[in-house]
Amino acid sequence: MKREAFKMFLKPGFEVEYEKRHNEIWPELEKLLKESGVYDYSIFWDKDTNVLFAVQKTSGEGGSQDLGSNPIVQKWWAYMADIMETNPDNSPVSIPLKEVFRME
Repeated sequence: MKREAFKMFLKPGFEVEYEKRHNEIWPELEKLLKESGVYDYSIFWDKDTNVLFAVQKTSGEGGSQDLGSNPIVQKWWAYMADIMETNPDNSPVSIPLKEVFRME
């Protein structure tokens, strides 16, 4: 099992739309994530900074951050590009975070 955390950036005023789109996640995207080993994935929103904090657990070495060449992921990125800070290829600006503490 691998755990990964990263942050992304939501554009101001799009909190409700972001949550709506994720509540209606495409079945083919969810299937792809699960088939890629992602079995626990949460995203939290900091309303003071519009930072999105994502945490995922994966079996194996892959994760959502490794699926950028997949057409389903590229379509999702394009769908989300109007409400998030993105790179030129529409991928969300995503900054990996180093784990500094863990308690089980």
